[in-house]
Amino acid sequence: MYFRSVLWVLALCLAVEVRGFYLPGLAPVSYCDPTDETNKEKLELGECRSKVDLYVNRLDSVESIIPYEYDRFDFCVPPEEWAKSPSENLGQVLFGDRIRPSMYNITFLKDEHCRDLCGSKTYDANNADQSKNLNFLKRGVLQNYQHHWIIDNMPVTWCYDVEGDRKYCNPGFPVGCYVTKKGTPKDACVINPLYNEKDTYYLFNHVDIKISYNDGAGENWPGARLLSAKLEPKSIKHPKAGECPDDRPLGLAGKAEKTTTFNYTYSVKFELQNAHQWASRWDYILDSMPHTNIQWFSIMNSLVIVLFLSGMVAMILLRTLHKDIARYNQMESAEEAQEEFGWKLVHGDVFRPPRKGMLLSVFLGTGCQISSMTVTTLIFACLGFLSPANRGALMTCVIILYVFLGTPAGYVSARMYKTFGGERWKTNVLMTSFLVQGVVFGVFFMMNLVLWVEGSSAAIPFTTLLALLALWFCVSVPLTFIGAYFGFKKRPIEHPVRTNQIPRQIPEQSFYTKPLPGIIMGGVLPFGCIFIQLFFILNSIWSHQIYYMFGFLFLVVLILVITCSEATILLCYFHLCAEDYHWWWRSFLTSGFTAFYFFIYSVHYFVSKLSIEGMASTFLYFGYTFIMVLLFFLFTGTIGFFSCFWFVSKIYSVVKVD
Repeated sequence: MYFRSVLWVLALCLAVEVRGFYLPGLAPVSYCDPTDETNKEKLELGECRSKVDLYVNRLDSVESIIPYEYDRFDFCVPPEEWAKSPSENLGQVLFGDRIRPSMYNITFLKDEHCRDLCGSKTYDANNADQSKNLNFLKRGVLQNYQHHWIIDNMPVTWCYDVEGDRKYCNPGFPVGCYVTKKGTPKDACVINPLYNEKDTYYLFNHVDIKISYNDGAGENWPGARLLSAKLEPKSIKHPKAGECPDDRPLGLAGKAEKTTTFNYTYSVKFELQNAHQWASRWDYILDSMPHTNIQWFSIMNSLVIVLFLSGMVAMILLRTLHKDIARYNQMESAEEAQEEFGWKLVHGDVFRPPRKGMLLSVFLGTGCQISSMTVTTLIFACLGFLSPANRGALMTCVIILYVFLGTPAGYVSARMYKTFGGERWKTNVLMTSFLVQGVVFGVFFMMNLVLWVEGSSAAIPFTTLLALLALWFCVSVPLTFIGAYFGFKKRPIEHPVRTNQIPRQIPEQSFYTKPLPGIIMGGVLPFGCIFIQLFFILNSIWSHQIYYMFGFLFLVVLILVITCSEATILLCYFHLCAEDYHWWWRSFLTSGFTAFYFFIYSVHYFVSKLSIEGMASTFLYFGYTFIMVLLFFLFTGTIGFFSCFWFVSKIYSVVKVD
């Protein structure tokens, strides 16, 4: 009775102390009109702000994997003495984000018209540095590099009409556009018929920014809150200061001119929109992406495959397997047993340790680490902790979880290696700690060298590389050793049947029961469940689109796990019936072969969907793809192995073996 009273008191205390909270980086910011005297005290106390900060990020392109910092294009940048950049998390640094303050001076509720940014920019053909800067700017226009600006932690979007009477809001806008020597307008040049001169680069040197806000009428806010920031890029040749005529585009000739001079300008307009709420301000961006119907089609397609496989497995388990077990258990004489055939005949060899058991156990340990990381990350994402507003949170979460999940990797690897009869436990724990991680880091380091040579913003700073190595050697490796210690302390997994001294001869196999055809067929159905979702993921990575539908992704991963398990069990049963007991590696490779189809699809995506040029970008694309395919191979292979291990242990535990 006393214990129950204490619980009630604790519950009441918790109920009293619970308060609402905002995730880091997602808390609302209030803005006040500085010209209103009633806001003076709020501004002094820091309850609201009057200055609307506009931050710029790295520029990227769908025609190149190499992003660059904002100042690399010789845009207007603020003086270093007051240019304080916001701090970036690990995920932002790894993704190449470089958020910097800008020279755009925006005050809340103060409209601006054709305001000059930093004076005239002059490029003299006889000046080597200026000529180099102008050529790099033209290259950015030619490759359709995109600006990414941020206001109030929201992307500044460029909204334009697309087919189907829809409006698409792009969280970026181009540096400019190019009209070819044949007079064909490329990319954004199609939006304005004035962009028509042959072999001309049209630089978008002016932006019209429209900021919408909710003034907080009827709300308990100290000021107004921003809802969206939209812009329209324009190419304008300014006749004089303060004039921005729309009918005079700024064209930079393809051939070098003696002197090129132009200005960067901007206009700002504020718009009241009390009908919209701050909490749903991302909706206009996400709703412009027509993915939902296709996502549901993907889920339905995957469910059909799962139902088909589940029916096959259920038929085997409930009918064929049940009859087999009943028949085996009703045998009374040795003569009857000798006349039997099928999976029971290999009971003395089915748990014979596999070849290369060390490597298999290392793959299984790392696969468990990746699987745990994936599931945990998806749970956090579905709960809203890894929303697009929280930049870099997804990659940071992935890295930190992977590092701290070294313990289950060491435990599973050691336990399985001991079950296989291995005795070189030091080699096992070292390979678990360094094999896959070393391959990934080696490829990553080579790609980082390429980015460094290209002068890209995605090149990881030396201090960040040291931080990653510290996480690996000082956190992940010790945790792996701890897991391996407990794994080796445990007894090996007991099998339901004994293993014979002399291996049984495997009869000649038909084409369909040979290892390679079964492995190739095993990856088809799991890949069929994910290929539509895979398109959106690759689009998010390489076409720089926002990915936010983690609920769909969680369902697809769940369906993938079920499909890999069922396909592997199905093929394992067929092979055992053919008296082939080499199932250890085959079960891992059967579902792991889904990664091969992933790679083939990535090649198809590269050829058909992307227009990437240059050896550096191609090397980077396939380098990143290799890392993704390797991790996916270990993830799916581990699922297939443990599903098959459970299935084999189960069926041999329910038959009578003399």
